[in-house]
Order: sequence, then C-alpha cells, then structure tokens
Amino acid sequence: MTENTLDITQIRKDFPILNRKVNGNPLIYFDNAATSQTPKQVIDTIVDYYSNYNANIHRGVHALAQEATEAYEGARTKIQHFFNAAKAHEIIFTSGTTHSINLVANGFTAFLKKGDEVLVSAMEHHSNIVPWQMLCERTGASLKVIPMSKEGELLMDSYRDLLSDRTKLVVCNHVSNALGTINPIQELITLAHDAGAAVLIDGAQSSPHIKVDVQKLDVDFYTASAHKLCGPTGIGMLYGKSAWLAKLPPYQGGGEMIAEVTFEKTTYADLPYKFEAGTPNISGGIAFGAALDYLNSIGIEAIEDYEHDLLIYATKQLSEIEGVKIYGTSKNKTAVISFNIQGIHPYDMGTLLDKMGIAVRTGHHCAQPVMDYYKIPGTIRASFSFYNTKEEINRFIEAVIKAKKMLR
Repeated sequence: MTENTLDITQIRKDFPILNRKVNGNPLIYFDNAATSQTPKQVIDTIVDYYSNYNANIHRGVHALAQEATEAYEGARTKIQHFFNAAKAHEIIFTSGTTHSINLVANGFTAFLKKGDEVLVSAMEHHSNIVPWQMLCERTGASLKVIPMSKEGELLMDSYRDLLSDRTKLVVCNHVSNALGTINPIQELITLAHDAGAAVLIDGAQSSPHIKVDVQKLDVDFYTASAHKLCGPTGIGMLYGKSAWLAKLPPYQGGGEMIAEVTFEKTTYADLPYKFEAGTPNISGGIAFGAALDYLNSIGIEAIEDYEHDLLIYATKQLSEIEGVKIYGTSKNKTAVISFNIQGIHPYDMGTLLDKMGIAVRTGHHCAQPVMDYYKIPGTIRASFSFYNTKEEINRFIEAVIKAKKMLR
C-alpha cells in the first residue's frame, strides 16, 4: 500500500500537534504505543460538549441532560459496533484498560479458591499482571505463566500443557506493547474454553491497528483505551459477555449503579449501569465515540495495511545500522520496533533523539518481565501510526546514526 492510498497529507492536517516543533525541529511522533495523537474532529467534539450541552446524564429531565445522555449512550453504541458486540449493554465504560482489568479481577474474587489457576502470558504489561497477582493473593489461587520464545512468540505447546481442569481464567494481550507481537488469541481462546476456562484479552495495543470482532473471537472479556484510538485519556471500555457480566458483582458502589437503596438492603441496576458508579467521564465517552467515527472514516483495514508497510520499511532501514538488535521478530507484528544499539543505553539514545525532535519511548515499557527475559534494562521503542510517513522514518534513521556516533 502506498501513502497516496490513504492521502496522508490530508490526514496529517487533522492533527494540530503534528505542526509543532520540538527543540527547533519538526516533531516526529513515534510514541504511538503509549498514546496516539488526537484529531481536530475529536477535540472539537469535547469543546462542543462543554460549550453547548454540558450536563449530567441519565437522571435529568431538562433538555441539556437529555442531549448529553443521548450523545453518551450513542457513543456506547458506536463502541458496540466497532468491536461487534452483540448488545450495547455488554460495553462498560471505564477509565481505561487498567480499570477494565481490575474490574474483572475484583469480580473473580467470588469465583476462585485455593487450588485454582490463572494463566497469564510472559509478555504482559504490568496492568495485566499485577491485578491477577492480587487476585491470587486474595483467593489462594496460583498464577501460572505461558512462556515465550526469543522471537517474542508464545509457546503454544507449553500453553496446552498448562491448561487443566484447575484453570479458571486465561489472560493475554492481543498485541505486546513491548514487542509488537500479534498473539494467536483465536487459538488461545478456543483451547481455554475447551478446558472450561474464561478468557480476558487486553486489547489496548491491538484495537487501534487490527479489526477486532469479539463475537467471532468468542472472547469472554476484551478491553481497550480511547487514548490509543485517537481519543482522549481517562476513558476506555470493557466488553464482557452478558452472561459473565450478570454473574460478576459490582466493582464500586454509589449513584447510578443502584436500582433501590435502603439502609437495610441495596439492589443493583441492570447492565451496563451496575458497573458504572458515579458521574462518568461524559465528555470523554462522547469523544471516544467521535474517535471511532474518525477511524471508521479512514478504515481499520486500510490503517493496518499502511502501518504494516511502515513497519517493513523501518525494520529494513534500522537493521542495516551496525550494532542494532531488534527484540520481537515475530512474523505477525503491528507497527512497533523495540531495539537497542550495542554499547548504548536506551535512555541516552532516547534523550538525543528528543533533541532532534523525535519522540520515542525508552525503558521497560511497563513490561519488566519481558526485559528480564532478554536480560536487558530496557529498549528503545519506535511505534508508528497511520499519520506517520516514510519521510519521517528516513529522518529517524539519520538521527539514530548521528546519535550513535555521538555516543560512541
């Protein structure tokens, strides 16, 4: 796919921040795996809410409250369609993927006991490790790790060996934030269900780059964060099958999530409101919907193809630099390159690249077990989005070569 297919020049005009300079140089933003940039269409949606119909939702009878409620619930429906959930009430608004995972982990306290097992992959973000460790500490269950290869791929034979009638839950990222690996989650889900286990998939890194169909996957829980999807921070979603959401106890208590309250007993609201206590991030939810509208206008399949083209191009260019080692060499990857240069600390390289206007991420990327596996302190991570260009990659490569000479 060529850049002209997506009209990258026009797309870049939608992102005001791409026009700014950093340290006197035009910004090159290659930290999309941490947070994507936000198009003007989404920014305008937030401004429009606060300028024209700012009000609390669901309970008000006045016009502004009804407009806000309609826009907020309309966004829920947009999320439902984007991920192809069967029902709108299977979409729970959260503050992001971390909140979504903790909601499920808290709920599973009621279902686990000593001797039960939770399986987690070796390449998880900390937010998909720590909540399950806490769950196991509360319940006496055990946490088992699905190992990975040096290429950054799950060892599926080992996964099959780990599955048993003690396995109650399997959790895995769809895409590794540290390596870019696209995991074989369809197979993982099928095998888990055959063993009688539920499955949660962390979709924070996959949903901006891959078409996700939760019904086709037959996944029990799936998570995403708006700020990875050209939306605002502080808002995300949890998809859950209706049967599972009905069984899970509420995560928080307060207004909105109740049906009736007395000092003797409280009954809870129906889905999805059972999990949405208090006044939500209304503008964020509405803007989440606007961000999905924007991505749909471009096309997720077109985005996936274009970003893959960037990945192949950048990988080839980077591999030609002497001393570069790339971590995560799976054939199935999204547009993430995690690398080091022999004899250079990642932080030093990231600092010099910033001086040249290039934003990359350095460190362990909240995936410390991955770095421990490779016996490294961290990596330099360049992650691309559909508004990036090959010209930017060329400048990035030139900057890496220049910084390398300065640091040697």
